[in-house]
Amino acid sequence: MKMSTSLKISVSGVRGVVGESLTPSLVAYFAATFGEYVGGGRVLIARDTRPTGTMYENAVISGLLSVGCQPHILGIVPTPTLQMAVVKLRANGGIIISASHNPEEWNALKFVNSSGIFLNHNEADELLDIYNQPYTNYVPESEFRLIHFAENPFGIHKDKIFSQIDAEHIRRSKFKVAIDCCNGAGAPYAKSFLEELGCEVTAIFTEIDKGFERTPEPTARNLGALSKILREGKFDIGFAQDPDADRLVVMNSKGEALGEQLTLLLAIAHILDKTKKQGNVVVNLATTKAVEDVVTAAKSTLSYSKIGEINVTSEMIAKKAIAGGEGGSGGVIWPAVHHCRDSFTGMALILEMMASRGESIEAIVKSLPKYFTVNRKLSTSGSSVSQKVIRGLREKYASQKPNTSDGIRIDWDDRWVLVRPSNTEPVIRITAEAKTEKTAEDLADKFKEEIEKIIS
Repeated sequence: MKMSTSLKISVSGVRGVVGESLTPSLVAYFAATFGEYVGGGRVLIARDTRPTGTMYENAVISGLLSVGCQPHILGIVPTPTLQMAVVKLRANGGIIISASHNPEEWNALKFVNSSGIFLNHNEADELLDIYNQPYTNYVPESEFRLIHFAENPFGIHKDKIFSQIDAEHIRRSKFKVAIDCCNGAGAPYAKSFLEELGCEVTAIFTEIDKGFERTPEPTARNLGALSKILREGKFDIGFAQDPDADRLVVMNSKGEALGEQLTLLLAIAHILDKTKKQGNVVVNLATTKAVEDVVTAAKSTLSYSKIGEINVTSEMIAKKAIAGGEGGSGGVIWPAVHHCRDSFTGMALILEMMASRGESIEAIVKSLPKYFTVNRKLSTSGSSVSQKVIRGLREKYASQKPNTSDGIRIDWDDRWVLVRPSNTEPVIRITAEAKTEKTAEDLADKFKEEIEKIIS
């Protein structure tokens, strides 16, 4: 079976446009391949709320059954829920059907190993080797397994978080919270989760059968409805999730989005303060320098990894890190709960931070180092174009000794810029950061122009 050239296959999984490149037959074949790769046995399946989720779920079930696996269906649950459930239920692996923050016409398969983390580069290469073999080890009817349905899988997730936080302290604060669930996988659970922490909750976009009522990526420009609620009411904080609920954006009581970078900064600052430990922290190359400032002040050590959750978690495991994540996506990773990005862990940590300090979110943010981060992106026609861009920038800025471990990051004393091809979309991403918003915007626009010249 040949691989469609329009598919986006990377360390983040297999993504494609529905009906164009990601077909049910291809999904079934990838699922069968994964079933062979993990050696059969129990494999968990989860999905987000995209209209195509049921179709692809059935395709995944068919593929797994065909190679003798026992599909264990979790239904619509957050991505981190499946990751934790794989460990708790002692499964051989898991498949998440979700294109995360991509538009609704996209869908994807994300593969999880028996440790509850995504496949690393070597494991993904092994999976593709099996995919490209001429024969699949289909089993006879007598070896077909029964399908199982999980009961309350989110309970596994919630219990892990509650075991690591002071829930009672949060409850005493009686926070008033607004949350935008994007009609995604977090929608059935977010309101009750926050209510169990003693919060008075106003939740929007919580209907899982209506599709996405806003653009899925939880950036400021897409969160107008949540901002309006916060401006018009008396709230302590606002939260916004993406469709599979692994990313988190925070809004203050005035309805101002604090940006993805601040989510991770807040969480790491609290973990370091909460644990009173000096240790290792790992973040990706697209993370604000403010994290470095906070980690240094706590006499801990910061390391940078390549972009992609598995790259961060692999480095965290290697360094026995006490905290980490991806600043550019608002992805909080707290190993005490699990080595995965998790919006629910992020919410619990930030609420606990507010409760323990007895301060508003505005006061806490004001006390932290301040940088301005700007993001841009350019559509590309393929990897050769991206490689041409990286080569051109590497030659031009060789004197700056750029970091080329993942795209190219160029640092100056007071600012930095990262240019890299996306793992999830056919685009080149530009991230620029500086001490003032204008400097960051000018830097991002400058590099966007340079990239356009290289492409043309």
